[in-house]
Amino acid sequence: MTTQRVQSPKTAQPHTNVAIIGCGKGGKALMEMFTGDVLVHIAGIAEVSPTALGLPLAKKLGIPVRKNFHTLLNSLDIDLVIDVSGDPTVEAALLNINRPDMAVIGGPNAKYMWQLIDAQIRAQQETEQQLNKYQRLARLHVKEAASAVSEERTRIACDIHDGLIQTLVGLNYKLDLCQTLAGQDSSQCLDVLAEIKTQLKSSIEEARYVIFNLRPLTAGHLDMISAVKNYLQSFEAQTHTKTVFRSEGQVRALDSKTKIFLFRIIQEALSNIRKHAKATQIEVSIDIQNDRVLTSIVDDGVGFDAEKAVQNTFTWDSFGLRAIIERARIIGGDATITSQLGNGTRITVESPINRPRTKTATRSPRPVLSLKKSASHTRKNRHG
Repeated sequence: MTTQRVQSPKTAQPHTNVAIIGCGKGGKALMEMFTGDVLVHIAGIAEVSPTALGLPLAKKLGIPVRKNFHTLLNSLDIDLVIDVSGDPTVEAALLNINRPDMAVIGGPNAKYMWQLIDAQIRAQQETEQQLNKYQRLARLHVKEAASAVSEERTRIACDIHDGLIQTLVGLNYKLDLCQTLAGQDSSQCLDVLAEIKTQLKSSIEEARYVIFNLRPLTAGHLDMISAVKNYLQSFEAQTHTKTVFRSEGQVRALDSKTKIFLFRIIQEALSNIRKHAKATQIEVSIDIQNDRVLTSIVDDGVGFDAEKAVQNTFTWDSFGLRAIIERARIIGGDATITSQLGNGTRITVESPINRPRTKTATRSPRPVLSLKKSASHTRKNRHG
């Protein structure tokens, strides 16, 4: 029997016309690889099974599907035939083709090729999944950073409202009283003016404290150790609370973000001590090790009931615990708070060095709270 070829004149094409025999897993992998390639055009697919895995994709891509593979072999438009059917009949037919203008890939070579292609596609899909994961983490980080900024603004507003504003309101009432006493009792008026002068001095110190907290520790001023020392000196002068500072390790091992957030954690902790602790001494330490940095803030104040605090949202926020743990989480760290009524408070933050956490989204928004009494504080190698 004479084989009749389809006589369609072959014209010069900028791409390679490919025919795929077999529309199972291998054929599907080939279609996925060639889709979007401007140098390859899938001219047709041969498949006899109506339930083949790749048929929906072929239909979606608009690729003609033939039941008889000879139709593709007889086309003069085909430059390359790839057989991934595994059918011995097809393999035998391809061995008998004698066309110098058409290349044929079949048998074990074709199977090995599509296996490599399938592995490449799966690797690409895994890469895309990892990329999506990191994009979600990046969005979470931006959200947490924005939350930290919002909380910082709230804290500053509370500092101004609870301290400076309340004092100024009180001074206004006393000035009204002075105005009344000026024509009645000059001696009492002078006493009230003396009180006003004392409170004004206190208000000035309060304003300086708030302004000092607003000073940014930016990328251009990242000498964190000096910044902490200066802050403690200013805190001690304003609150008359003794401060002790100790640092170990090379601060240059810390990245800019870690330095900024650790400094803000120390600020928040000392602000909480000033408001609530009634402490007489505060100890701050920064211990930079090979793969982590340990930061601790310890006071000898009145302490608080940690078990009740963790159950009370108002206490949780007003004591600044949420701000501390959120900042620690943003730099991939953990915050541990140990406190008991009458036994002071210890805050410890352990954060990695150049090793960001990849499971930030699943971490608890609360730190570890311990009811144990704080350990005694070592005073070796300290400098104020």
